[in-house]
Amino acid sequence: MAEHIPGARYVELPGVDHLPWAGDADALVGEIQEFLTGARAATEPDRLLATVLFTDIVGSTERAAVLGDRRWRELLEQHHVVVRRELNRFRGREIDTTGDGFLATFDGPARAVRCACAIGDSLNGLGISIRAGLHTGELEPMGDKVGGIAVHIGARVAAHAKTGEVLVSNTVKDLVAGSGLRFADRGLQVLKGVPGEWRLYAVEGR
Repeated sequence: MAEHIPGARYVELPGVDHLPWAGDADALVGEIQEFLTGARAATEPDRLLATVLFTDIVGSTERAAVLGDRRWRELLEQHHVVVRRELNRFRGREIDTTGDGFLATFDGPARAVRCACAIGDSLNGLGISIRAGLHTGELEPMGDKVGGIAVHIGARVAAHAKTGEVLVSNTVKDLVAGSGLRFADRGLQVLKGVPGEWRLYAVEGR
């Protein structure tokens, strides 16, 4: 049939059914679109909007040297229990742990900020001080992990936080307007590897 239809091209697609909705519909539609228009639409990668939270124990190396391996490991286990309890309470999703720090995502920035504050308060009772950083942006799912510039920005924001401080990007501050959260302006900062200057804010009250 293809040989007798001017401009036609024979394409065989994998599958066991001719119904377009029963197999790989995207592949079929792509072939039809290319035949009719001469080009296929660029496929947008799956991305999701979320708030990323980075936490880190302040002075962990020095603390481990003072306590010794066994006592430090026990304290770290208690730290993990506390962080995971608060993530569960505020509906955060643990993405990764770096030994003495966590990366988590949230579908709501206000809950993410309050979770970071709750983690800090709870760990104070264990004699552990943390710093935390948050940013909201589009993330690229990578299996169980996430990637994208928003993750890098969140990490850089956390790196600017002082001991016991929860630091957020201007994006987070704008998104939580009306939530009752209060912030102190920490000024414009250069985030390593990220273009431009970013205004950062420390959480003052919730």
